[in-house]
Amino acid sequence: MRNEVVTVFGGSGFLGRYVVRRLAAEGAQVRVVCRYPQQALHLRTMGEIGQVVVMRGNVAAETDLASYVDGATAVINLVGILFQWGRQRFDAVQATAPGRMAAAAREAGATRFVHLSAIGADTSSDAAYARTKAAGETAVLEEFAGATILRPSVVFGAEDDFFNRFAQMAGISPFLPLIGGGQTRFQPVYVDDVAQAVMKALTDPDTRGQTYELGGPDVYTFKELLEYLVEVLGRKRLLLDVPTGLANVKARFFEYLPKPPLTRDQIALLATDNVVSAGAKTFADLGIQPTPMQVVVPTYVQRYARHQTQRA
Repeated sequence: MRNEVVTVFGGSGFLGRYVVRRLAAEGAQVRVVCRYPQQALHLRTMGEIGQVVVMRGNVAAETDLASYVDGATAVINLVGILFQWGRQRFDAVQATAPGRMAAAAREAGATRFVHLSAIGADTSSDAAYARTKAAGETAVLEEFAGATILRPSVVFGAEDDFFNRFAQMAGISPFLPLIGGGQTRFQPVYVDDVAQAVMKALTDPDTRGQTYELGGPDVYTFKELLEYLVEVLGRKRLLLDVPTGLANVKARFFEYLPKPPLTRDQIALLATDNVVSAGAKTFADLGIQPTPMQVVVPTYVQRYARHQTQRA
């Protein structure tokens, strides 16, 4: 990919930094498009001077995306939101914008388009997140027939919003909540494995027009994930069953916060397991061996561990 121009929409996010690092290491000229460039300036250090360029852009509001993809041989869409706030709405960000990005990439002559979706994307889901993810996939394929779609399960890594959030909660609360009993199943996937899948989708012609579901090597219930976390932290915490109805009541009020810890839409997502479906193409089809969470998670949640807190 040396000297090829690659545009990464949403490159300043959690997964984005890993994708940008890999692109830069391969010698690509990387354009990172994000809403807040000042929060992405650190990405420029991942390559040589001028190799990684950060550009201001809001795909939910802008209709003309041509300037971002002009001359690009590949375009990657990593844009997504976990909750709605202000003008950042699921429909605009996850259903409509992906099609516009794919159309712009096609019109610019790009040969590859990689779109990040999510396991559970489903037009009939009760969760707007999942419905709009599915709509985004459809829009992308209508505009760029050879696009590759990646659907990860819950993604973990040093900057994640899953294990870090509950580890912080375990440090201040005597209990951790289990929505609906915590029986929803997940297949946690390491962020750099997903970044590796993105690179494979860019370089392997066999991935054109394909959809891959990316899950780690093991499946866990939500309860099992929290049990594992408190064990790593060396803390004894009560795992408290929170009925779905009560959780929805609390979430209704949380949604008024700029960054709500829980939303009703997220509760709706918990009604469906978040695991690789039977017959789906997976990491194995990409030649990638996924990393067990036990190898990575302890390395970054240790700062929340009991002995670390006592030293502080």
